[in-house]
Amino acid sequence: MATDQLSVTFAALADPTRRAILARLAQGEASVTELAKPFDLSLPGISKHLKVLQRAGLITQSRSAQWRPCRLEGGRLREASEWVGEYRRFWDESFERLDEVLQDLIKKEKTNESEGSQHDA
Repeated sequence: MATDQLSVTFAALADPTRRAILARLAQGEASVTELAKPFDLSLPGISKHLKVLQRAGLITQSRSAQWRPCRLEGGRLREASEWVGEYRRFWDESFERLDEVLQDLIKKEKTNESEGSQHDA
């Protein structure tokens, strides 16, 4: 069964360690050792996360002598962001409807309060 790229991207983003790695790489290139420092993971453990990110097209890893710097690749993140953005209109409209309902409830509550205070007088 073929998996679409968006599913691979979101699967890679589903893990908090991988998201933290991407956040670090957004600041610039880093070695595997540098990426492993904030985590309680072995180098092979962090390498597994990096392979998932590479397969998803979210990072690349080059070789410079003994140094293998990792670099963030923004294209797949942009695709995921655009997909999520397509639903923004839905969310905005839903929040607008919710705001209208809340405003109606507030008006009714104020009306009921003023009617109640008129009966008390």
